[in-house]
Amino acid sequence: MTYQTLDWDLADRVLVLRLNRPDQLNAFTVEMANELILAFERASEDDAVGAVVVTGAGRAFCAGMDLSVPGNVFGLDETQTPTLADLDARFEDPAIVDGVRDTGGRVTLAIFNCKKPVIAAINGPAVGIGATMTLAMDIRMASEKARIGFVFGRIGIVPEACSSWFLPRLVGTQQALEWVLSADILTAEQARDGGLVRSVHSPETLVADAVALAHKFIDNRSPVAVAYARQMMLRNPALSHPVQAHRIDSLAMFYTSIGDGKEGVQAFRDKREPDFQGKASAMPFWPW
Repeated sequence: MTYQTLDWDLADRVLVLRLNRPDQLNAFTVEMANELILAFERASEDDAVGAVVVTGAGRAFCAGMDLSVPGNVFGLDETQTPTLADLDARFEDPAIVDGVRDTGGRVTLAIFNCKKPVIAAINGPAVGIGATMTLAMDIRMASEKARIGFVFGRIGIVPEACSSWFLPRLVGTQQALEWVLSADILTAEQARDGGLVRSVHSPETLVADAVALAHKFIDNRSPVAVAYARQMMLRNPALSHPVQAHRIDSLAMFYTSIGDGKEGVQAFRDKREPDFQGKASAMPFWPW
């Protein structure tokens, strides 16, 4: 499969997915949104992919929505007058999907649903959707040259890409509100100090450091157990009672214990590396 706005580079089970419009600072378009959705769906089901690192080609990560396109720059259909009831009843209706639903949110939902760990390697400016798309990723690592901003207030719109769900969970409500309402541009160090970014790296080593962390997550690990663990950590904290998490944990534990868990236990007993055979594309208890 070929992409017009992305670069797919898979080596040793780590996919480096590059936003690839460097002359436009990787500005986001509807075409890029659709390609990102397809790429994450593909990575999720491709057993050759163990983890995904997302970065930008050139000097930027993503400079936000491409505001130079004609018409509604967000790709929305201004002939409609949608209501919340429409979103509830017609969520997958093409007219709603293409004309009403936020393109950034469609991307972050694809990232959220991915079975593979996802690491953002923020190599330069990441504003607007360039910042919010990283919130659904598991780890954010930043170059010293990264600049991150939730700048929606500057152009009279609201945070999108499900960021009102993700950002307060990552950094707390007070910090999220300050960053969104001020629309300040943060340095990599400020983003790290605020809890958004895990670590700050030299521009020369950022992607290699992200790939190394990805290998730490997937080498000698069961792809099925990794997929379950990622989804449990992302979804279960939003449940209303721990007994609901217990139900999910019980089924995930049951199926891993009769799958790769048997090999893991035997490898531990034999004092050798495990040879896991489970495939994330064929998980017995998914989706829930």
